[in-house]
Parts: sequence; C-alpha cells; structure tokens
Amino acid sequence: MDQNTVKSSGYETPQGLQKDGTVINESPGAITSNSLCENECRTDLERQYEIRGNAHFHRLGWKRLAVVSIVEGIALGSLGLPYAFATLGMVAGVILTIGLGFVAMYASYQIGQVKLKFPQIAHYADVGRLLMGRWGSKLFSGSFVALLIFVVGSHCLTGAIAFKSITQSDLCSVVFSVISAAILMVLAIPPAFADIAILGYIDFASIILAIGITMIATGIQSSDGSGDSEIGRSPWSAWPKEGITFTEAIVSTNSIVFAYSFGGCLPSFMEEMHTPEDYVKTLWWLGGIQIIIYTLTGSIIYASVGQEVQSPALLSAGPLFSRVVFGIALPVIFISGSINTTVVSRYIHGKVYQNSVVRFINTTKGWATWLALVSTITAIGWVIAEAIPVFSELLSIISSLFVSGLSFYLPPVIWYVLLREGAWYEKHNWKSSIYNGVVFLVGMIVFVCGTYASVAELV
Repeated sequence: MDQNTVKSSGYETPQGLQKDGTVINESPGAITSNSLCENECRTDLERQYEIRGNAHFHRLGWKRLAVVSIVEGIALGSLGLPYAFATLGMVAGVILTIGLGFVAMYASYQIGQVKLKFPQIAHYADVGRLLMGRWGSKLFSGSFVALLIFVVGSHCLTGAIAFKSITQSDLCSVVFSVISAAILMVLAIPPAFADIAILGYIDFASIILAIGITMIATGIQSSDGSGDSEIGRSPWSAWPKEGITFTEAIVSTNSIVFAYSFGGCLPSFMEEMHTPEDYVKTLWWLGGIQIIIYTLTGSIIYASVGQEVQSPALLSAGPLFSRVVFGIALPVIFISGSINTTVVSRYIHGKVYQNSVVRFINTTKGWATWLALVSTITAIGWVIAEAIPVFSELLSIISSLFVSGLSFYLPPVIWYVLLREGAWYEKHNWKSSIYNGVVFLVGMIVFVCGTYASVAELV
C-alpha cells in the first residue's frame, strides 16, 4: 500500500480526505480528480455530480468567450470616456485610448500564456502562489477580489443614476441603489459563463444602441441648437482644457485605463474553455472592438457636446434623450456588472470547497452556499457605491489601486518570472523585454500617480 493512504471501511482513503469528499491542501480552483482512490471514496451520486459539473463548466468556445469578454469589458468604461476627452483634449484622448488599448492587449496575452503553461491556474489570483508562494497568493487574492467587488459597486452606482434619470423621481437615491443591487444579484445567479453568454448578445446590442443614440442626439442638438443651453455652448478643443491640474489629468487618464480592465478576468474565462489556446482569437476581437468603440465614443460625443460633457456620458444627451438612452442601457449596466459578481463568487466558492462536489453548484448545499455568496458580494458592492457616490472618482480609484496591477504592471512580472526562457538580454528576448518594460512602466505610472490624484480629487 502507498504510504500516503490509510485503511478505512474496507477501502483505501487518501490522507486529508474528509468525509464529505473534500481534499485539503490542494491548489484552489482545481477541477480534477486526484487519484483513483479518491474516486472510490465517493458515492455513485457524487461521481455523477462531478461528471455533470465538469461537462457543464467546460462548454465555452472562443466565440462565446468573445461575447462574454466584450460584455464584461465594454460597459461602464465607455461611459466615462467623453468626459476624459474633454479634460485631456481630443489629441491626447485619442492617442491614450488607442495606445492603452494595445498595451492592455499585450499584457492580457501574457496572462493567457501563463494560464496555458500552468493549467492548474483557475483564476488570476492563483498566479500569486506561483510568483511569491503563500504571501503572494494572499496578495493576489485580495487584489483580485477587491477589484471585482469595486466594479460591482460602480455598476450599482450607475444603475441608481440611470433609474434616477429615467423616473425623474424625488425618491432618495438609496432606494434606487437598493433596486440596482437586487437586479445585479439576480442576474449573477447562473454560475456558468456559457449561460451568461446568451445574455451577452442583449448586453452588446444595448450598449451599442445607447452610445449610438447619444452620439446622434448630441450631434443634432449641437448642430441646430435644439438642446439645452449647455449643449454646444463651449466647443471641443484639440488640447487639454484651460487651467487643467495634474490630478484632473490623471483622474481622466484613469477613466481610459479602467475601460481596458478585462485582463483580470481572462484566466477565469479560460478555465471554462474546451480549447483554451483559442483565447488569442478572442483577444484580437475584444481589443479591436474596444479600441474602435472607445475612440469613436469619446471623440464624437465630446465633439458634439463640448466642454460641458458629463460623466457618465449618457447624461449629456439632454433630459429627454438621457431618459431614453439610460432605459436602453439598463441591460449593459446590470448584465456586465453581474458577470463581475459571478467571477469573484466562482473564485471564492471554488477556493472554499476546492475538490468537493459542492464546487459544481449542482447540489442543494452547492446552490445554498452559492446564493449566499452572491448576495454577500452584491451587498458589499452596494456599500461601496454608497460610500463613493462620484462616478469618475470611483473609476479612478479602481484603476489606480487594482487595474494598474492586474492589467498592466503585473503581467510583465509574470513574463519575467514564469514565462521567460533564458536571460532577458538574450537576442530572442529583446522584443519581449522591451514590450514588457513599457507595459510595466505604464502600470507603475498609473498606480503611483493615479492613487495620489484619486485621493486628492476625492478629498
């Protein structure tokens, strides 16, 4: 008999296997059967749950992944871009939007490569253990969870703003934020990303229609003066606004950074792919569509509205059209937000139950713990939305503290430590070294300058 097994009830049981079938001391998020002995210890019903669970959570192809990624990526970020353009000027706005888009794509490529090289990584947070051991795991886990909960909070805040604009009601904004939180919670209940992808088509159509109508409405009002007195009053400028401060410039830049925060969720999405290598196709589609939509959204709405453009941008269409476009944008506000809730809940749920069949969320205990976790994450997001009720500053804080690391300066570190083959200065590594050096520098600038600017502006 293997020295790592002990006799129990007539069959061999691995040490550390609990009565409920949970194996301790395993890497978080692993969805594999560790040994024949482990399978023998489980009941036939548990094995059936595991087989069905594995099949259910590995149905994602690159096309559906593209839909999920676009839905998760092209949401609130696009709503803050026209205001960023108004602060930075048209030239700097366009350059930063395109440049940061390619930087984020390259960084995300490195994140996907480490997932392929180390298949046991189920979520971005698991990379921390490979880089820095137990402390790295805690650091990455905290940053990963905090980022997604803050993003859920930003969607809750946007939902409250949308309902307030649509209803023109005198009700306290807390009522609308509670309604937003409830909708976010309900939409996050389906645990598989392949199921969420179905809603993604509605989500994508929603944001495209909302942005398109805003562009058309602001353009018409600007040309014929039919809108509010504010609209079209101050023309757009190619250069930064007069009297711009350092903190204002950084906060506006962070709005663009936030729009490219998709890298942190990539390993979680890839974990459900039946062919993870296809993520590169998704990355090209996602990055290309984001760069085009963001550049057009920021430049056209800013050119139409001028310096008085608001954040979120949908408020700039005037009272009537703002109500219309916010109504159309409700799906993207809540579906995109719920995906972040699902990602962070999947990570926590998988880590708590590790190799137990409960992690597949197809048993009574699995569903009970899943619903409780989704409710808790949504509630924390709601508290954040109430604590920081300023849209642009909230996005800036998220970008500075979390997006700067997970989507920018950490991927180059991952390449240097986990993916690099040979010394960084060897000829075959020159190009990668330069690219990763640039990405790292961008991330550190966003982190250091952005954190200072965000706190200063919020104060």
